[in-house]
Amino acid sequence: RFMNHRVPSNCRYQPTEYEHAANCATHAFWILPSILGSSILYILSDDQWETISAWIYGFGLSSLFIVSTIFHTISWKKRHLRTVEHCLHMFDRMVIYFFIAASYAPWLNLRELGPWASHMRWIIWIMASIGTVYVFFFHERYKLVELVCYVIMGFFPALVILSM
Repeated sequence: RFMNHRVPSNCRYQPTEYEHAANCATHAFWILPSILGSSILYILSDDQWETISAWIYGFGLSSLFIVSTIFHTISWKKRHLRTVEHCLHMFDRMVIYFFIAASYAPWLNLRELGPWASHMRWIIWIMASIGTVYVFFFHERYKLVELVCYVIMGFFPALVILSM
């Protein structure tokens, strides 16, 4: 079987061997391209804001793939390290919030988007910090709430387009 059955809302899904292998391979595959792409963005930066945006986006993207690869590898091959796996799983979830914020950095920093954009540059990082605190205290308890937080954080900053 390639996939296990759905688990109750208060339990963590346990991937199959195939899913573990796929998670590790697909996340690890993008580590080097994300680092190389980030380096190219940094080299091609023309001014301070482009440099800052390239660094933030590159760090967020590379961190996402590195942390996720480490978590999935430990989860697959070192299942006996439950405390380490639990911490890495939380860190994997936390880095998603910071990746979303980092993904908006180039757009919010390099475009004339009106008055909302200047506030949204900080609001997005506050949202990432709140998401991190949420994961720390409520990891794996309220999965639907966490999903809603990811969606809101992914969509809300795009509203600055209304102030263009």
